Amino acid sequence: MNTRAKVVGGSKATSKGQTTIPKQVREVMGIKDGTPLTWTYEDGELTVRAKTRRLEDFVPLVPPNGRHATVEEMEEAIGDAIVERVQRSFGR
Repeated sequence: MNTRAKVVGGSKATSKGQTTIPKQVREVMGIKDGTPLTWTYEDGELTVRAKTRRLEDFVPLVPPNGRHATVEEMEEAIGDAIVERVQRSFGR
């Protein structure tokens, strides 16, 4: 099951260009103090990505027989992890 969760939040920029990531977004994404963020501006849209997963988190995707996971299997596992995190954060 690869379901996408949608969390919307808003904030304002300060005179120094700083902003606060809404608490709900931080919780769902697992963003903590020191979490690296990447900002991308393309075609009038700003995207912020948080690096909250490590390569080691994906090791269980490779079975002991050495078969490699496909990109689709990894994307599905990531989507499942996000949905699980959202559901836990809302107590579902």
